[in-house]
Amino acid sequence: MDMTDLQTAPHPACGAEAKMLSAVCDIANGALREAAEATDRGIYPCDLLQQLGTAGAFSAHLGPGAEAGDYASAIHAMAAVSRVCGASGFMVWCQQVCGLYLQQSGNPALTGQVLAAHASGERLGGTGMSNPMKTYAGIETMLLRATPVQGGYLVNGTLPWVSHIGSNHYAGVLAAVDEPPGESTREIMFLLRCDAPGVALRPCPSFSAMEGTNTWAIRCTDVFIGSEVLMADPARPFIGRIRGAFVLLQTGFGLGVAQGAIDSMWQVEPQLGHVNRYLEDRPDDLQAELDALTARIDGLAADPFNAARDHLIDVLDARAHASELALRAAQSALLHAGARGYLISSEVQRRVRESHFVAIVTPAVKHLRKEIARLSTAEMPS
Repeated sequence: MDMTDLQTAPHPACGAEAKMLSAVCDIANGALREAAEATDRGIYPCDLLQQLGTAGAFSAHLGPGAEAGDYASAIHAMAAVSRVCGASGFMVWCQQVCGLYLQQSGNPALTGQVLAAHASGERLGGTGMSNPMKTYAGIETMLLRATPVQGGYLVNGTLPWVSHIGSNHYAGVLAAVDEPPGESTREIMFLLRCDAPGVALRPCPSFSAMEGTNTWAIRCTDVFIGSEVLMADPARPFIGRIRGAFVLLQTGFGLGVAQGAIDSMWQVEPQLGHVNRYLEDRPDDLQAELDALTARIDGLAADPFNAARDHLIDVLDARAHASELALRAAQSALLHAGARGYLISSEVQRRVRESHFVAIVTPAVKHLRKEIARLSTAEMPS
């Protein structure tokens, strides 16, 4: 199966979308594939990410104004990259979702040239929403605090594990506002520039994979946040509006890692098929499941801002399914490859570790299942 298969079925892109997907696949199959091992071990592929931006991988989902664009094509672009290099695919998601924040902010200072430069890959930036999303789910507490001052806020605190950032990057983040006693709690969401006064990037402990994602801890010390970088104040209605799109976009990461694992299974079939046929989770069965999941996600992508409870449950479940399928496919690929798949330099071994990240990155499988359970019992008769 060659790289173009994922872009042509079951989502039949045409016109500009087909051209974009073809260009993304060319980059993925060429320079990105050659750099995959180095990216996994710690080299940030800045130039390749910018090439993906020029190809349109970061802009397909951004329609005119605040309208949704082609979310299915954006997801397929991410999947095509993740099929070759999970670390790069994850950074495509970081860039895409930060573009979502900018577009939906409604702030003219962020939706003009800032958004245009981001969508084209001229400027790069990620997302620091892991802690807020876990806080809203009752898993963690808010780590950034914002104190109201004349003309804006002063933000303090540390966010660990923020990916796809650097000294000339930025990230969409959220901070809890320190309100006077008796007033209701609220949060603000804003674009945090990594070169702003008071911002310091600190190294994180080493990952077992995907080290080239430029993941840092961000320390904020009296960082001034003015109206020109505010995305939402208060933030909760904004998060409620984009939550489904946020999660839906991330499915491309799992789809691509699963497809790459299936590709690896087919690669060893001529030599090992006579014995591999006794294994469960054979490549044709996994491919059928992946194709069905992709079609399901394409259907959900047609309405990314649908806030209905049942739709959101479907989105969360599809995201969990993508994680679980990536885990199964990667493990099966290892069993199909045998000892050669246990070499540290093996693509199969890398995909096993990438699949683990698919399952634990926010929202992790346990987080998704917790939210599905909560939503499934909400508003039900007692």
